[in-house]
Amino acid sequence: MIRPATSADVPVLLELVRALAVYEKEPDAVKASEEDLHEALFGADHVASCHVAEHEGVVVGFALWYRTFSTWTGRPGLWLEDLFVRPEARGTGLGKALLVELARTAEANGWTRFEWWVLDWNTPAQGFYRSLGALPQDEWTVWRVDGQTLPRLARG
Repeated sequence: MIRPATSADVPVLLELVRALAVYEKEPDAVKASEEDLHEALFGADHVASCHVAEHEGVVVGFALWYRTFSTWTGRPGLWLEDLFVRPEARGTGLGKALLVELARTAEANGWTRFEWWVLDWNTPAQGFYRSLGALPQDEWTVWRVDGQTLPRLARG
């Protein structure tokens, strides 16, 4: 079953985010707290949305996303920040079901794009996404300013 996340899901969402970080070989990278996730998803100025996948009544996966905007299309889009299904629940169709639900959300809202990043080494995910018709955008390189560089840039 796929459903929108509720505030009661925040503890398991953080647990799944940490499991995703382990899978992505960054086990110490998660700095988010339950309070951070709650504010981002359910606060007065929430910036993200989330759907969860349940198997036999237990949340075993999630897709956390937010709305973007394209100046080229002049329309919003949907950015999938993270998709994760516990290893023991993979192969059940829940990952695809999460993506189908997000595609439906984008289509229902008239949004023109549904995009996400995939790590270069994650060939199982790349194969899965290709099987659904997704294509890599190889001509783009992600750039980032964070850590101590962000405040230094902010100071000019």
